[in-house]
Amino acid sequence: MSAATAAARFGSGTTAGSWVSDGWTVTKRNLIKIRRTPDMIVFAVLQPIMFVLLFSQVYGGSIQVAGTNYTQYLMAGIFAQTVVFGSTFSGSAMAQDLKEGIIDRFRTLPMSPSAVLIGRTNSDLVLNGISVVIMMCTGLLVGWRVNTSFWEFLGGVGLLLLFSYAFSWVMALLGMSVRSPEAINNASFIILFPITFISNAFVQSSTLPEPLRTIADWNPVSALVQAVRQLFGNLGSTPVPDTWPMQNPITTVLIGSAIMLVVFVPLAVRKFEAVSSR
Repeated sequence: MSAATAAARFGSGTTAGSWVSDGWTVTKRNLIKIRRTPDMIVFAVLQPIMFVLLFSQVYGGSIQVAGTNYTQYLMAGIFAQTVVFGSTFSGSAMAQDLKEGIIDRFRTLPMSPSAVLIGRTNSDLVLNGISVVIMMCTGLLVGWRVNTSFWEFLGGVGLLLLFSYAFSWVMALLGMSVRSPEAINNASFIILFPITFISNAFVQSSTLPEPLRTIADWNPVSALVQAVRQLFGNLGSTPVPDTWPMQNPITTVLIGSAIMLVVFVPLAVRKFEAVSSR
């Protein structure tokens, strides 16, 4: 098959079976890459572990949360921060592949353009899952416990991974929109730090100044944290803010994740087709 024919097939529609096959092939390629670079996993979980130890052991005695132990309150915020920060791998990896010319190699293959993005986000979902497991083991060591049923626990883990998968498409689009892999780090942190720290991840939103409190109560990351605390049974008798996202956090996360997927999957695929045809 000529390169021209392959490129034509790359940009055209494919059957559902070949689309799944293409996506799995790219996913496997990325997972093998992770296995060959274990330091990627180490650095992915090192920062959250440091946050767990820093907040629970150093600051935990000074931070008071009404109605529950601070370590119980903290861990859902660490889990949410871990999956949100972990989603940046999609953006940095796409930027790196574009720089190294990997995308040009994919263009010569008879595959769906979305398969590259599917494989990228799927493999990062696996990496995020590994990070969450390690964070949970760290939490158990510092006194965190799940106080609900096994199915509610699975529901909390599922919400974390769903949100991380949806957000990885946002970061993949951002990674294809910057000019270099180095720029994605600065660009992503401009987004990640406000949405994780102006939230209820580490402190109660009621302790924040009024403008920041409103932002925190309507922050999708706050809804994710609140939903995970609820499903893990870590809320205790902590007061819940009287806003719709905080009163209905699980529904908010499901709606928000669906919106991100509906909006950013087509945008990312369209952007990928544009940058890969240059």
